[in-house]
Amino acid sequence: MFRRFSLRTTQSSLKRVKQQQTAVFSANMRFQRNYSLLVDRKSEPELKKDFVDKIQKVKEMAKEGGGAARVEKQHEKGKLTARERIELLLDKGSFREYDQFVTHRCTDFGMEDKKFYGDGVVTGYGKINGRLVYVFSQDFTVFGGSLSETFAQKICKVMDQAAKVGAPVIGLNDSGGARIQEGVDSLAGYAEIFQRNVNASGLVPQISLIMGNCAGGAVYSPAMTDFIFMVKNTSYMYVTGPEVLKTVTREEIDHEGLGGSKVHTRTSGVAHYEFENEIDALKRTREFISFLPQNNNEMPPKTETSDPIDRKDAILNDIIPSSSTAPYDMKDIINLIVDERDFFEIQPDYAKNILTGFGRFGGRPVAIIANQPNELAGCLDVNSSVKAARFVRFANAFNIPILTLVDVPGFLPGVNQEHSGIIRHGAKLLFAYAEATVPKITIITRKAYGGAYDVMSSKHLRGDLNYAWPQSEIAVMGPEGAVQILGRNMGEGTTKEKEDAYRAKFASPLQAASRGFIDDVIMPVDTRRLIIEGLELLENKHLENPPKKISNIPL
Repeated sequence: MFRRFSLRTTQSSLKRVKQQQTAVFSANMRFQRNYSLLVDRKSEPELKKDFVDKIQKVKEMAKEGGGAARVEKQHEKGKLTARERIELLLDKGSFREYDQFVTHRCTDFGMEDKKFYGDGVVTGYGKINGRLVYVFSQDFTVFGGSLSETFAQKICKVMDQAAKVGAPVIGLNDSGGARIQEGVDSLAGYAEIFQRNVNASGLVPQISLIMGNCAGGAVYSPAMTDFIFMVKNTSYMYVTGPEVLKTVTREEIDHEGLGGSKVHTRTSGVAHYEFENEIDALKRTREFISFLPQNNNEMPPKTETSDPIDRKDAILNDIIPSSSTAPYDMKDIINLIVDERDFFEIQPDYAKNILTGFGRFGGRPVAIIANQPNELAGCLDVNSSVKAARFVRFANAFNIPILTLVDVPGFLPGVNQEHSGIIRHGAKLLFAYAEATVPKITIITRKAYGGAYDVMSSKHLRGDLNYAWPQSEIAVMGPEGAVQILGRNMGEGTTKEKEDAYRAKFASPLQAASRGFIDDVIMPVDTRRLIIEGLELLENKHLENPPKKISNIPL
């Protein structure tokens, strides 16, 4: 019984195998006939040419963005396309693109029939003045520049690569926000980008140019980068747009009034510079990045200069008014001491009572922080403390020496300042200076009173070289205030005599110098030479903070 069953099974199996062999043979014959017909029609070189032509066609389609009509509409608004922006930003012919063939994967709401090669963002790398940068440029002509899953993946790829090789990332933002059709996939894409912004922070410079809309969740990526540049009348940033505000809060305001370049460079402090047009923004960005190193392991690039190290401008000796309360423009001093009188100011229209920006001394890039007596007498307040603190921390992260020019009467008094948190915000600047390990050179040009003296890169916060001009006053407070408090204990004499006596004994730079808090009292005309000599002296400075996970700055 068992043997008969096995025999039948074996015969059945052999029959099935024979049938399968016949089927495979027939299929093979059909393939050979079809291949022969194909080869007869087209030779192998022709097939290869067709494939190459198809690739070229896809690349041309990718370069068209959302099509000629949408490109024309973009130009009518005074805006460049994503690719035109890259072309102007990078050295000619240096751009190499990633992921031209990428399209979205959404199949809802009819999206499967609406696909554009590149999916609304142009990504890749190139060079600025011969130095490597990574770039992404959002294309408003494709779905309004809205962010999809694949759109985010393209941006993440260049950010990962930039972090890996140690090169700056420049983002050209022009987006309506999340691509609604993709739902949570779009939101996940934003979070992936945010994580990379954080990972790259302090590792490579990150610069955001807002070239159009930047709304909703899209604003938080630029907000976490090091610098944000905007364009007049065409760039906007806000979490909630005017239409939603009108519905929810009954507030009526236009795009410019809610989140235009003037708002963010003058009122909110979100942006660092406002440019006249896109061409100006791209041109100045090329200039700006020349001050920065490629990453946190490199020193900022030194350039050749014909400006003499020992150049002396006699006007410096008379630039400070005789009255300690008379205003003057600290920018005049900066322009007289930097190379080629070239000062690239950061946030020039926000918190004007303090100046921040980049200059060069002997070809070396330097971060400059200076009190501005022309505004609020140079007092430190909430906004100026935050502005300067962030700038100091950027310089420290990227090995850029810090020059501090001091003329500060103290922290701005007032109920509004106290209620706005001047204690917490002022502590940010103090913390930033104390934490900084890069070379720090400080020049007191006229006065440094009270706690503000300590905060502005004093010797007590590990200042490397601290100088004072002859007329400078360093004291707990100015002579006028001191006499009001101490007058009765100062003996006989007029108020002016007591003020002069206080100034001579307590406010003179000689007292601070006698204690080693000031390294030297210098003539103003020697300032440039001493700064350059100091930078050379400190070129190999090595200082580390105590080992810890992170510092808990009072945010």
